[in-house]
Amino acid sequence: MRYPQGGGLTAERQQFREELRLKAAERFAQGEASSAIAEDLRVSVRSVQRWRQLWDEGGPRALRSQGPASLPRLSEKQFAQLEAELAKGPAAHGWEDQRWTLSRVKTVIGRRFHLTYTIQGVRKLLVRNGWSCQVPARRAVERDDESVAGWVKEVWPCAEDSRR
Repeated sequence: MRYPQGGGLTAERQQFREELRLKAAERFAQGEASSAIAEDLRVSVRSVQRWRQLWDEGGPRALRSQGPASLPRLSEKQFAQLEAELAKGPAAHGWEDQRWTLSRVKTVIGRRFHLTYTIQGVRKLLVRNGWSCQVPARRAVERDDESVAGWVKEVWPCAEDSRR
């Protein structure tokens, strides 16, 4: 299951789900049908069937939460250090322009912490810690509106095929 913020379940939500499974285990011991349990707990019958199978094999202990799927590879302290590095700007790390891209952040993580992340892993790390894609609040001072308008009138029609 995918989560919109990339962080998985919160501790409270994980505990809630564990309590559901344990309530189901009590009802398994009473011999109730999976469909009745699913309806009362407002979960799918298939989930109850999976829980029953785990319960048959290992008892109520098998239904306990196993904790998060994986721990974050960067600790809170390391992420704070990464934020300090990002605050210095891309120029301080050898890039000419002032844009942070996911691949550049990945490179900084590799250089600073000797960890390898995928591009999507970097995105999830940043989103999980409250970062988002940013769009400039104002236009660049260097922007030449006349040359942009000329490009749109002259070059773009040649590059774009007719729609017919």
